[in-house]
Amino acid sequence: MRKVNVTDFRQHLPGYIKQVQQGEFIQITLHGKVVARLVPEQDAVEEAKKSLSGWRGSAYIGDLLSPIGEAWEVQRDRV
Repeated sequence: MRKVNVTDFRQHLPGYIKQVQQGEFIQITLHGKVVARLVPEQDAVEEAKKSLSGWRGSAYIGDLLSPIGEAWEVQRDRV
């Protein structure tokens, strides 16, 4: 993550924006303290797809409605 002071950031804004578009994170400092961070925008749909693809192969998808072979006792309410 790159640190840039406010004055330098203002003077070279287009270049820093281009760097962020390419995926770099930039911290903006004022008197040596970080006051802001500029980060690339993330597409929520793409992030969700990546997360779900990580589960592929490790998750079990099965029939949740079929009987499992156990007998169940059902109690009916009496009116």
